[in-house]
Order: sequence, then C-alpha cells, then structure tokens
Amino acid sequence: MKHVGFIGASGLMGHGIAKNLLAKGYSVSLTVHRNRDGVADLLAAGAKLADSAAELGTCDVVMLCVTGSPQVEAVLSGPRGVLSNARAGLVVIDTSTSEPESTQRLAALCTQHGAVLVDAPLARTPVEAELGKLNTMVGATPDVFEEVKPVLQAYCENIFHVGGPGAGHIVKLLNNFIGQAITTATAEAFAVGAKAGVDVQQLVNVVSAGAVNSGIFQAMAKTLSGDFTGLKFELDNARKDLRYYTHLAEMVNVPSFVGEAVHQSLATASALGFGKQFVPALVSAQEKLTGAKISS
Repeated sequence: MKHVGFIGASGLMGHGIAKNLLAKGYSVSLTVHRNRDGVADLLAAGAKLADSAAELGTCDVVMLCVTGSPQVEAVLSGPRGVLSNARAGLVVIDTSTSEPESTQRLAALCTQHGAVLVDAPLARTPVEAELGKLNTMVGATPDVFEEVKPVLQAYCENIFHVGGPGAGHIVKLLNNFIGQAITTATAEAFAVGAKAGVDVQQLVNVVSAGAVNSGIFQAMAKTLSGDFTGLKFELDNARKDLRYYTHLAEMVNVPSFVGEAVHQSLATASALGFGKQFVPALVSAQEKLTGAKISS
C-alpha cells in the first residue's frame, strides 16, 4: 500500500494527514474541491493532482476526510465517484464522522465492486493532524486492520481497533456525544453562574482541582478571558455529529434524553448565528440567549 488517493486534503484535518503520508514516503494523489491554495504545499512536496475521484480508484488505498455521510456517499458512489473506476482489492478508509447506517450500505456497495471499506474516524485536533499524532478508532476485520495499520501509523499516535466494520463510526459518535455534553453543560453552567451573581472563574478553579476537570472543560474555560480557539472544531459540525448520534440511539431503541438536549443546545447556538464558529462559541450563544456577561 504505497499509493494513496486522498479526498479532502484541503481541510483542517485532511491537510495534516496528507502531509504526514508524504513525509513517510507514500505516493499521494489528491483531488481539489475548489482551488489549490490549501494544498499548494502538498503539491510542492510531491503530491499529484487527480482530475476526479474516479481517477483515484486505481490507487492502492483511497482516504476520505470530508464533512459527513452525504459527502462520503457522493465521492464514493456518485457518477464520477471512486467506485466507478475501482480496481479489484482497493481499500477505502473513511476518516470522516459518518452515520453507521450509511457506512454499512457503502461497505456492501464496496464489496460489490471488489473493494473494502474501513471506517477510521479521528480524534484530537488539526494541531495533532499536522504533527502526525491523531487518534483513530477503526472498524474492520482483523486481517484488513493489519493491512491498513501501517498507513494509519503514518499520521496517528494512538490506533484503536474497536471492532468489525462500522464499529469505528459508532464509537466516534459515542465519543463526540460525551465531549459535546461537556461543552454544552459548561456553557450553560457559566450562564447560570453569571446570572446568579458569582465569579465564574471561581467555578473554574474548583472544577480544575477535582474529578470533574477535563481537557474539554479547560478549553471552554478559556472563553472567560476571550479565547474561543481552545477547541478548533466548527459548531455546525458538532451539531451534525450529535444528529447522527441521536439517529443511532433511535435505531437501537435507546432513549436519548441527554443526547437530544445536547443536540438542541448546539442547534440553538447555530440558529443564533454561531454555527460557523468553533464550539466554544456556545458561551457567546448563552450570552446572547440569556443576557449573561461571561466572556471578558
């Protein structure tokens, strides 16, 4: 597996992955969605430009790092998608956060074309992507996992084989639900504390010294001093992930009271105009919604 086709290299996460693949000696061919500015350094480093997703079907492996299931379905099964020109034995690695039901359908479609779909969504941030220190949770059979592991090691620090095909996307949605539950709860607590008249920084001090503390909480705490970049993850993408999570819960017939509340908190922030900002903008949404003064 030396020739990697890449779709999504101009994104915040995709760029770092492609950069590390090139640095580790892989041949990389990529598509460009709009313009070449975001991948100019990759092309200068030896990446080749492909005219379409279909052209990448002749690679050893094709990696997808796009927004979600609609985009994954389009680049795989569209008229000029990867599967329209897939060679026998092609491995497709979907690093996107996708709906498990869609993943299962696409896996079956890949099999019909003699290809294999591996779900390997990501954790951590674009900073770790550039450093080649992402985390990934992989859904694949044991033999396929061993086959793709060297590719994953090119850009990941921690690799978790979490189960068979589809398990990676399920675990990713569970992980993101827990993470966004922390962000939305923190923003709400800040608003309640500010409206109740306490110094919210004292709450941060208390949480920081106890078991409730976490990296996500600390990222949200930075908003008190005006720093909204602690979590470089678009709020609308978080909203999409929680929608996928609540769909999953419904499909397995598990009530999702907390999940729906988290989803609606993100949806409210998006409706208030903060969707294209990073997730810590939940604090700004609370200020707009409640009139609380939280951030300095």
